Amino acid sequence: MKSRHLYMLSLGGVIGTGLFLNTGLIINQSGYGGALLAFLFGGLLLYLVMTCLGELSVRMPETGAFQVYATKYIGPASGFTVGWVYWLGSATTAGVEFTAAGILMKRWFPNVDIWVWCALFIVLLFTLNALSTKGFAESEYWFAGIKVVAVILFILIGCAAIFGLVDMHDRPAPFFSHFTGGNLFPAGIAIVFVTMMNVVFSYQGSELIGIAAGESENPEKHIPRAIKNVLVRIFVFYIASVVILSAIFPAKELGVLESPFVSLLDLVGIPYAADIMNFVILTALLSVGNSCLYASTRLLWSLSHSGMAPKVFGKLSSRGVPMAALLLTMAFSLLSLLTSVYAADTVYIGLSAISGIAVTIAWMSIALSQYNFRKQFLRDGGKVGDLKFATPFYPVLPILCLIMCTVFLIFPVFDPVQRTSLFYGLGFVALCYIYYYFRYGRKKHISK
Repeated sequence: MKSRHLYMLSLGGVIGTGLFLNTGLIINQSGYGGALLAFLFGGLLLYLVMTCLGELSVRMPETGAFQVYATKYIGPASGFTVGWVYWLGSATTAGVEFTAAGILMKRWFPNVDIWVWCALFIVLLFTLNALSTKGFAESEYWFAGIKVVAVILFILIGCAAIFGLVDMHDRPAPFFSHFTGGNLFPAGIAIVFVTMMNVVFSYQGSELIGIAAGESENPEKHIPRAIKNVLVRIFVFYIASVVILSAIFPAKELGVLESPFVSLLDLVGIPYAADIMNFVILTALLSVGNSCLYASTRLLWSLSHSGMAPKVFGKLSSRGVPMAALLLTMAFSLLSLLTSVYAADTVYIGLSAISGIAVTIAWMSIALSQYNFRKQFLRDGGKVGDLKFATPFYPVLPILCLIMCTVFLIFPVFDPVQRTSLFYGLGFVALCYIYYYFRYGRKKHISK
C-alpha cells in the first residue's frame, strides 16, 4: 500500500456503522451528557491503544500485527487466542455492516426483506476482496474520501440548523437547550459504562493500520502520521456529530432503525439531500465491511503461516489473495441473515456487542505486548531514543489501557443483550486457550 492508502484507511477506519447508527443508539440509552462522556472515555482508550500499537508496528511491521506481537511478547497461547478472537470479531463486524446496510435500504425499498440486501452485499464484497490487495487499497481510498467529505458537510449543515440558519419544518432553532436540566444523564452515570461496548465497537477499525503495515511502503514514516491523527478524527467526527444530534433531536427520537444523519437532512428539507446521505452512509458501511474482510482474512493467513490454523488458509490465489481464508470469513458474515428470523435491531445490537468484546480483548493484547516488548527492549540494552515511534509515559499508558479495557468488559453484564454476547465471547476465549494446550501443548510458534 502507498502512503495515501494507509492514511485514508486509518482516517476512514472509524467512520462506519458506529458513527452513522450507533451514535443515535448511545444518545437514546445514556442521554446527551452520557453519550459525550462515553465517546470521550472511548476516545481516550483508543488513543492509548494506538500509541502502543504505533511503537510495535513501526518497529515490526507485520501482516499479522497484534496476533504476531501477542505470540512474541505474551505467549504462543495468547497469540493463538488473540488471532482467532479478533478474526471472529472482525468477521462478525462484517455481518453487522451488512445488517446495517440492509436497514438503510428499507428507506427506498420498504417491502423488501433486510436479509435479501444482506445476501446481495455479501456477494458484492466477496467479489471486491477477491481482487488484489492493490484493488482493495484503491477502493478503500475513495470510499474513505467520500465518507470524510460527507461527515464534514453534515457537521456544517448541523451547525447551521442549531443556530437557525436553515429552516427545520417550523421547528425553532434549538441552540443547546437540550443540554440543560435532567437531559444530560437521565438514566444516571452508570449507564455510560454499560454503553461503552457500543462505543468501543464504534471506534474499532483504527487498529487496521497495524495489519496494513505489513503490506505498506515506508511504515516508519507513515504509521506515526496516521497514529497522531487519531484524536483529530475523534473530536471532529464523533464528538462534533454527537453534539449536533443531541442539540437537534430529543433523545427518545433516536435509535437504531434509521440513521440520525438522514433524519436531520430530512428535517432541513434540502432536496434529495437525505437520499444522497443515505447512499453515502450505505457506501460507508460497505467500506467498513470491506476493511473487516481484508483484516480478518489477513489474520487467518498469518495464523496459518505461524502454524496456528490449517495450512489451506495460508494459500494465495493467482492474485495474491488468501481465498480459503476469505471464504471462511464470508461464512460468518451470513450471521447477518438472522434478520430473516429476528428483529434487525436485536441482531444488530447482539452482533455489535460480540464485535466490541473481541476488539477490546485485542486492544488489551496490544497494550500488554507493548509493555512486555519495551521491558525486554530495555533489558537487552536498547534505548528509547532508538525507537522510531515510542509510546509516551511508559509504563503508565499501557497499564492504564489494560485497566480501562478490563472495566469496560465488566459492565456488559448489566445489559441483557450484551450479557449474552459477553458470555459467548469470553467462552470463546476460554475455548481457544483450552484447544491450544490440548492441540499444541507447549509448542513454540515462531512467526516469520
